[in-house]
Amino acid sequence: MLYRDFATQEQIDAQYDPMRGRDRAALLADWQTRSAATRSRLMVREDLAYGPSLAERLDLFPAQKANAPLHVFFHGGYWRSLSHKEFSFVAERLVEAGISVAVVNYALCPSVPFSELVRQCQASLAWLYRHADELGADARRITVSGHSAGGHLCGMLIATDWEGVFGLPNDLIKGALAISGLFDLRPFPYSWLQPSLQLTGREVTDYSPLFLPPRVSAPVILTAGSEEPSEFERQMNTYAEHLRVRAYGLAVEASLKEGDDHFSILEHYVRSNGDFITAIERFND
Repeated sequence: MLYRDFATQEQIDAQYDPMRGRDRAALLADWQTRSAATRSRLMVREDLAYGPSLAERLDLFPAQKANAPLHVFFHGGYWRSLSHKEFSFVAERLVEAGISVAVVNYALCPSVPFSELVRQCQASLAWLYRHADELGADARRITVSGHSAGGHLCGMLIATDWEGVFGLPNDLIKGALAISGLFDLRPFPYSWLQPSLQLTGREVTDYSPLFLPPRVSAPVILTAGSEEPSEFERQMNTYAEHLRVRAYGLAVEASLKEGDDHFSILEHYVRSNGDFITAIERFND
């Protein structure tokens, strides 16, 4: 077996390629159109540099009040495609709710190794914490979310030793929402993604949140769509159990969004009083 009860790459690909049967160009065009409209409607500080490389940029959508909570979104694309610009649309309802939003860009595999991609996302959060005052945000109320690969990155942020590595408080994240996340990287070296990811055995171990102790004690919400391949639900539930066992008392919720697939699930950011908006507001209560 290559991974669990999967004996072939075809079996793994069937579970871990949610774009199968979808019109990729149409989906991306829709996200781009909606995100451009969001940037035209909202105040935005585009491409703020949080690090020295060209990829280390983020767009900040400030709330219309000082000292607002700050929500940080990490996009998907299986660590090898897309950018922050396709996902501006997640910010609009949150800003209406009085929450500032940062949508983070990061370098992609294979142009950088997996370790650098993770480091950049950690660095973006550290930068936002240190610059919160000048950005009009409250460093004591920072929450994170991410979709697909971004869900994995939320898991890595939960596992980061913020004090030991960055000299920041380990409670700097007040809540994490991981959507359709991948928390066990072991299938990917045997998948269609490996030519882009070039994952080594060491990276699979070091960058799978499932194998790492949680360092952040904030509440965690995990979700996936009921219409996604079953591995997304299994990964979600396995990671939820890991968090409960490794961090006794940690508040962890895991549930499926009925009727949603890997892409329609993002609509919960867009709907008025959408589930994700309500969840992120609840982190700040």
